[in-house]
Amino acid sequence: MAQLPRRRPAHRARMPHAGFTLIELLIAMVIAGILAAVAYPSYMQHTVKARRAAAESFMLELASRQEQYLLDARRYADSNTALGVSTPTEVASYYTVAVTADNAQTPPTHVVTATPIGSQLSQDGKCGTLTYTQAGVKGKSGTGSVADCW
Repeated sequence: MAQLPRRRPAHRARMPHAGFTLIELLIAMVIAGILAAVAYPSYMQHTVKARRAAAESFMLELASRQEQYLLDARRYADSNTALGVSTPTEVASYYTVAVTADNAQTPPTHVVTATPIGSQLSQDGKCGTLTYTQAGVKGKSGTGSVADCW
């Protein structure tokens, strides 16, 4: 008598499913959303600081050029164009940087001012408008401390 081949149980005959279940996908999406909610404000804070640092660097360059102009002309320049400087695009997109001089005083004085515009204005209320004088005095119009802003 011939023996019939043995049949496997039905639960073993099926191949295991590959992939993720809907619940696993939802849990992964929730975790990614939480991480994004935590990381995005920190990212925005760093971009604001980077833009402010670019403006401060340009302000210090203008102040240095003002001192050179004073040595050459015995007075401070009245504008950025008199110094032969144009505002870099990475600064001009977020700040209006201007030089004002008071040559009537003895000794003459000048102030370099960076006023935030657009998104920088709304995101950087802590520092606001930045100033730098010929005496090296750094200032700001916002609620933060000078040390935090400079």
